[in-house]
Amino acid sequence: MRPLAELLKRYWATIRRPSRHYSLGFLVVGGFIAGVVFWGGFNTAMELTNTEAFCTGCHEMRDNVYVELQRTIHYTNRSGVRAVCPDCHVPHDWTDKIARKMQASKEVWGKIFGTIDTREKFLDHRLALAQNEWVRMKANNSLECRNCHGADSMDFTRQSPRAADMHARFLVTGQKTCIDCHKGIAHRLPDMGLVSVQ
Repeated sequence: MRPLAELLKRYWATIRRPSRHYSLGFLVVGGFIAGVVFWGGFNTAMELTNTEAFCTGCHEMRDNVYVELQRTIHYTNRSGVRAVCPDCHVPHDWTDKIARKMQASKEVWGKIFGTIDTREKFLDHRLALAQNEWVRMKANNSLECRNCHGADSMDFTRQSPRAADMHARFLVTGQKTCIDCHKGIAHRLPDMGLVSVQ
C-alpha cells in the first residue's frame, strides 16, 4: 500500500509542478477545454455549411439547379417530405461527410475564380459537373438515395410493372445502383450529345 501512495504523491507533484510558467495539470485541463471549444466550433461550421440556405447562397446554385429541383417530387409531394441539397449531395456518416466536404473545396475554388459564374458557363460545364456527381454516387452505391429509399422497404405491388421488374432484377440483386437508372431525377439532364446515359 505504501508504494502506491508514494507513486500517487509523485504523480501529483509532477502535475502541480510548473513546466515553465504553468503546471502540467493546468496545461492538460486547458488543452482539454481548448479541444472542446475547437470541436464545437468545427461541428457548428460543418452543420452551417450543410443546409439548403448555404447551398443556395450563391447565385450559381440558386438560379440554375435549385430552380430545377423545385419542379420535382423531391421538393413538393403529397407526403410533405422534402429532400434538401445535403440530403442528396452530402453523406450522412461523419467520416464520409468530411471526405465530401474536402472534395467540395474544389467547388469553392470554382466559385472564387468564376468557373461557372454565368448561366452560359454553367451550361458549358454542366455535363462534367453531372458526370462527376454520377461517378461519386455510383462509387458509394447511391448511399445518399439509400438514406431515404430502402430496397427492402419497397412495395413492388404499388410500382408500375416496369419499375417493379427493374427494381427486382437490378436493385435488389445489387447489379445496379439508383443513379444508374435515375439520372435527372432531381435536376434536368445535361445535353448528353453522344455520351451514353448508362
